[in-house]
Amino acid sequence: MNSNFVDYVKIHVKSGKGGAGSAHLHREKYVPKGGPDG
Repeated sequence: MNSNFVDYVKIHVKSGKGGAGSAHLHREKYVPKGGPDG
């Protein structure tokens, strides 16, 4: 049994240049000042 389907995918991904960084704080419902999350 021959199959006429070809499984081939090419993906190109490009990210940003980084910038000056990003600060993100941990958020939870009952934690008022969670601090950094990473």
